[in-house]
Amino acid sequence: MLKTRLTQAFGIEHPVVLAPMDVVSGGRLATAVATAGGLGMIGGGYGDREWLERELGAVHGTRVGCGFITWSLARRPGLLDLALAHEPAAVMLSFGDPTPFADRIRAAGVPLLCQVHTLDQARQAIDARADVVVGQGGEAGGHGVGSRSTFTLVPDIADLIAARAPDTLLVAAGGVADGRGLAAALALGADGVLAGTRFWATEEAAVSPLAHRRAVAAGGDDTVRTRVYDIVRQYPWPSEFDGRLLRNPFVDRWHGREADLVAHMPEAVAEFHQAVAEQDFDVANMIVGEAVGQVREILPAGDVVRRMAREAAERLGRFAPETAALTG
Repeated sequence: MLKTRLTQAFGIEHPVVLAPMDVVSGGRLATAVATAGGLGMIGGGYGDREWLERELGAVHGTRVGCGFITWSLARRPGLLDLALAHEPAAVMLSFGDPTPFADRIRAAGVPLLCQVHTLDQARQAIDARADVVVGQGGEAGGHGVGSRSTFTLVPDIADLIAARAPDTLLVAAGGVADGRGLAAALALGADGVLAGTRFWATEEAAVSPLAHRRAVAAGGDDTVRTRVYDIVRQYPWPSEFDGRLLRNPFVDRWHGREADLVAHMPEAVAEFHQAVAEQDFDVANMIVGEAVGQVREILPAGDVVRRMAREAAERLGRFAPETAALTG
C-alpha cells in the first residue's frame, strides 16, 4: 500500500482519484473506484439535475464525491445544494473562480478540491482555502489550459503550496494512466493522482463499446486540443479553455477553420447530433487525453485502481535500495 497525506485525509486505501468526467463518471463508475479503495467522483458536468440526482442516488451508501464545471454551476447554483445533501466525500470545482462556492462547501464540512492549470489559478485556489489543489497538465483529456505540462506544473505548485499553505494537499492530473504515472507524481511532490482517460476506458464508464474499441487502437499522437466541439455543441466556454480529444475526420475538417464552422452551424449541428445518435465516431467526439496511448484493454475500474497502486509501489520500492546505497 502507498500511504500518503491524501489516503490519510480521505480514509482511502490508494492515492487515486477518479476524474469527475461529465456523464461518463456516473454512480456506477464512482462506486467501483471507491469500493476498490480510491476516491470516486461523479461528474456534475453541465448541470443536468435529473441525471445528477439519479447518479448520486445510485451509489447505494458508498461515499463518493461530485465535481462541477464552475462557470456552469454559477448558472445553476442549486445543484451544489443537491450534491451537499448527499453528504459527498468531496466537491471538486474546475474551470472558474471557486470563491463564490467555497464557503458553502466548507460550512457543510465537505473537503474542497480545486482543479487548476496555471500557477495563478493555484494561488486562487489557495486563497479560496481549498483542501486539495489538483494540478492538471495539458496532456489531459477534456478542457484545460494547454500551455503547461504535468511534469513541470506539479512541482511548481508543490513549491507554491510549501511556501504558502503547507497543509494543502496536491493531486497531479494529466497523462496518468498506470503505476508509472502515479510513481512519477509522488516523486514530483504530489500526494496522489486524478485520472480520467484510464477510467474512461473501463467497464463501468458510461461509454459506447464502439468508442472503447476505437480508443484502444489509438495513440497519444492521435489527440488534439481544439474548440471545434464547444462550437458545434454551443457551449459557452471561456476563451482561455480548449479541449483535448481524439482526432477524427470532423475535427480535421473544421480545426483551424472555426470561423467557417460558425458560418455552417445549422448543417454542422445536425450532422453532429445525428452522429451521436448513431455512434458514428468519425463525427461524434471522444474526449480522451494523451494517455490513451497507454490504454490497451478495457478493464474493470477496480482492477485499474489496484494495478496502478501496486505498480507504483513496486517502482518506488525497486529504486529505494539503490538510492540508499548511493546516499549511505
